[in-house]
Amino acid sequence: MIKIENLTKSYGIDKGVFNLSLSVNRGEVFGFLGPNGAGKTTTIRHLLGFLNPDDGKCSIDGMDCRQQSAEIQKFIGYLPGEIVFFDSMSGLEFLKFMAEMRKMKSNAKRDQLIEMLELDCAGTIRKMSKGMKQKLGLVAAFMHDPAVLILDEPTSGLDPLMHNRFVSLIRVEKMAGKTIFMSSHRFDEIEHTCDRAGIIRSGFLVTVEDIAILRANQRKKYTITFVDNQAATDFAQRDFDIISKTENVVDVVIQDNLSQFLASLTNYHVTGLDSGQLGLEDVFMQYYGKDEHND
Repeated sequence: MIKIENLTKSYGIDKGVFNLSLSVNRGEVFGFLGPNGAGKTTTIRHLLGFLNPDDGKCSIDGMDCRQQSAEIQKFIGYLPGEIVFFDSMSGLEFLKFMAEMRKMKSNAKRDQLIEMLELDCAGTIRKMSKGMKQKLGLVAAFMHDPAVLILDEPTSGLDPLMHNRFVSLIRVEKMAGKTIFMSSHRFDEIEHTCDRAGIIRSGFLVTVEDIAILRANQRKKYTITFVDNQAATDFAQRDFDIISKTENVVDVVIQDNLSQFLASLTNYHVTGLDSGQLGLEDVFMQYYGKDEHND
């Protein structure tokens, strides 16, 4: 449904995107991850047809994103990272304006989204909080039931309750067969909503991975409390992936050497052992540390 082929847009050294190629299948939720300035928004602006690439091209449902942008706009929903509204309008006036532009025949989904996100449409947009403006942008992006959704940092400004409702919304849209391309810094929402994720750094695509594979490769962190500092210091010198040591407490990451790890602990007086699953953020940080020209 979405195809990016050798896309290049340079704004100078390490600014822009370079030889970027990836595809998103019909009905897939694809996460696009990277630090600020990595090239996520530049990529999205090419998908919307807002920019001319220096090289390469983008297409959605077989149509060129630059040459056929007017046709593409008819079946996509877009949430920009930095939303600009008509501040003198009320929220409802803005949504009515968008509905008229899109020639919507029903407001049923709009009203459902307003209720789900607890959006107060009565006040002027100028007086809305950042979170309320984000909700308004989400309603505008989803209310015409588009086949493709392109979302740039969609949960920015949302509180934890609204974030959970957004995750539920993405799952519902996915079940309906929608194709979703979503940039995010929220690794938990990527894990809970996406089929695959691409990681971009300094304009270069570092990797594309299945979320299921990333989840399977997740490592566990163990926090070990030793009887004294000397025991902790001795253990920290062993051949394990030690994250930190503070006095008599050591944090270690274990993946496929659990038996060796547990056997080694029998040599020490351990007073506490806690474990927890590392999040996808820790997995992705492995890629952030690599040279972006590799892989």
